Amino acid sequence: MNRYVLTVNLKDDPVAIEAYRRHHARVWPEVVDSLRQAGVREMDIRLLGRQLVMVVELNEGLDVKRVFAGHRESGSRVAEWEALMKTFQEPAAAARPGEWWAIMEPVFHLSNAQA
Repeated sequence: MNRYVLTVNLKDDPVAIEAYRRHHARVWPEVVDSLRQAGVREMDIRLLGRQLVMVVELNEGLDVKRVFAGHRESGSRVAEWEALMKTFQEPAAAARPGEWWAIMEPVFHLSNAQA
């Protein structure tokens, strides 16, 4: 299993933040199906202030950029959802140019730690 942690910010607008929450309480079925078909095993999105953090687990051997590119191109409803979500978001300050959901650097794994 491949695990990635990504981040993006929501716009500094309480209305946008609440709309994002509302939409994620009822994610469109086409989006959920597309994620699963693309190879996403699990996804968890957390919010602190305006910062979103996504923990995503992919099927073994899959690349996160390819999985999400395939997901975005999987159909018109998914493209519509992704475009709508982007209206609430903005890249994190430390994101690379052109990067939206920025892949966070792993700095510690308990399973690798020596006692």
